[in-house]
Amino acid sequence: MDKIGFIEISITGSKGNLDLTPDNYDIREIVNILESAENLLYPGDKRDRPNISYKIEEGSVKHILKTSIQYIIGFNAIIGQVNHVQNIDFLDLNTARAFENIQDIALKKNYVFTIKTSLDQSNEIRIDKTTSYFRTAAIWADAEFYFYGKVTNAGGKDKANIHIYTEELGTVIIQTPISFLEHYNENLLYKTFGIRATGKQHSETGEIDTSTLTFIELVYYQPKYDEQYLKSLRDKAKKSWLGGINPDNWLKDIRGGYDA
Repeated sequence: MDKIGFIEISITGSKGNLDLTPDNYDIREIVNILESAENLLYPGDKRDRPNISYKIEEGSVKHILKTSIQYIIGFNAIIGQVNHVQNIDFLDLNTARAFENIQDIALKKNYVFTIKTSLDQSNEIRIDKTTSYFRTAAIWADAEFYFYGKVTNAGGKDKANIHIYTEELGTVIIQTPISFLEHYNENLLYKTFGIRATGKQHSETGEIDTSTLTFIELVYYQPKYDEQYLKSLRDKAKKSWLGGINPDNWLKDIRGGYDA
């Protein structure tokens, strides 16, 4: 078997009175599709993904993306299942977003998308203005989160945000009010903090939609071992709880009638 395969994203439609062709297909539209295609093939960490080569062809517009056959086989199964169940709720977040993006383009521009692979008897899916490949809203619920890690970036001209690197999720981007960053006197960069934020969470899998995260407050985070703090907690417990019990009676209560 060949080690390389491809997916084909074919688009038919028009630009005003003209049929859609590579000559009148805008470069921004190409970039949009390429970003979606990357998430369809590699929804997870992309740092170590295989190479993806690209060409555009006539008829009306065909995007051809070549990559490792292993991922083409996996994607062929995905489009087969999406076509079968007619929804995308079972997909992981980045793959679902890619389908939603293509569906959104189909609705706004009245394009017809046909997606298939180079495999023999490939599965095929059609996305147009009559389809509705969007996630079910009820599955994604509002939730509150705490993220702990090192702040690697903070700011933004129009839409401000904080980038925080976490061990669990990698870099998380949290939308942050410009007013908070304006009035925060200390330098945030490369310091470890906790950030309390709201966002959407999948009600079944627990997956966090990191594109929806909104800042609530900054939490000062001191992960180091603090003996004095722990001693104060022990002393407090002795006074409020341990100091008010008789050890022998407490042990008898715990044992119940076992020794009787």
